Amino acid sequence: MLGCMANRQRGGIMRIFLSTLGVFFLMSFLFIMPAVLGPSTTPQPSTSPVLSAAPTPSPAAAQEIRAVWVSFLEWQHTDFSSESAFRADAAAIMQNIASLGANTVFAHVRPFGDALYPSRYFPFSHLCTGTQGQDPGFDPLAVLVETAHAQGLTLEAWINPYRLQANGTPAELCAQSPALLHPNWVKHTATGLYLDPASIEVQQYLADSIRELCTNYAIDGIHFDDYFYPSTAPDFDADSYAASGSTISLADWRRQNVNDLMRACYAAAHAFNVRFGVSPQGTLSGCRDGQYSDAALWLAKPGYCDYLIPQLYWGLNYRKNGSDALSLGRLAAEWLSLPRTESVQLAFGLGAYRIGDGDEGDISGPGTEWCTGHALATQATTLRPLGASGAALYRYDFLFANTLYPTLAEQEIAALREVWG
Repeated sequence: MLGCMANRQRGGIMRIFLSTLGVFFLMSFLFIMPAVLGPSTTPQPSTSPVLSAAPTPSPAAAQEIRAVWVSFLEWQHTDFSSESAFRADAAAIMQNIASLGANTVFAHVRPFGDALYPSRYFPFSHLCTGTQGQDPGFDPLAVLVETAHAQGLTLEAWINPYRLQANGTPAELCAQSPALLHPNWVKHTATGLYLDPASIEVQQYLADSIRELCTNYAIDGIHFDDYFYPSTAPDFDADSYAASGSTISLADWRRQNVNDLMRACYAAAHAFNVRFGVSPQGTLSGCRDGQYSDAALWLAKPGYCDYLIPQLYWGLNYRKNGSDALSLGRLAAEWLSLPRTESVQLAFGLGAYRIGDGDEGDISGPGTEWCTGHALATQATTLRPLGASGAALYRYDFLFANTLYPTLAEQEIAALREVWG
């Protein structure tokens, strides 16, 4: 995730406000005792309609989003050898995030069609033991929920809906992977395997898996990132398109498929009073034409999501070929100018992985803003008066485990504490 996975003013304490909503509510939490579901017979999609209406009231709470992503890359160096070891690592992560003044953790719990929790729908993740499908002997998600809540943080379960395998990760799929259980649901690209976004069965399967999560865990939200359609090639799903008999264009048909999934998952989460949100790509054209995610629609109409967090991983001063079109300020202004229903928050993802590296992977020219020690804090405070509903930082390691620029990371943390504390 999220764009560039491999790479990586100061202000006084400010009152949190939402200019678009203007009213504060107390957030209520749904506490459900986690239950462990052992593997059983392969589940089939339920027969309930995919596009069922979402219940009211909405679980969305009017508070500023101050979030940190904890990705599968963090799990690669987290100790899963025992529950006590994992709990110690998880507690340290949550304590660090809370120390920023953050209020939300997006924890990657289903990165490759495998899960950091026992599920009827997906095998245990290879991240837990090194082997997909192998039970680690404890429930990592239950620990994450408990340790996050102990720090006063909300915990949202971050899911990649379609991705099953990418660039050889995981190296081997187990027999319980949907790729092997349901090969007719799978589409292939040069670099990976993905569930077919056009499949009604896939859409219902994913919605059912969200119901499972919301039933068994006291999670506060379901979070999707920007991985929707993995290819723009016409032959990616030419057979599905032909079989559908659709009379709309291929691009519109693909967007419709993603919209259907969004509505189904929103309804599934809202049935349990759980938030549902997405962090799409940073450019509107990339969303609409690159991954067929109609983010402008999701922002404008209720029933698709509770929040959007576009990934604006460029600096305020970024210029490319003399143009500031990809600068944080320009992109944020484009998003904020879109029609927005009052039930949807619009926050922005900021690139903590840019610290010390700059927008083009170096620290020359305008990219030197990433060497100030307060780039993220400056961005967050700049976005507030524009009407943003908050910010999220990608990702944890570049703040709290930054081995290349440790001093800069410490300075960024201190500056963020002034803004968020």
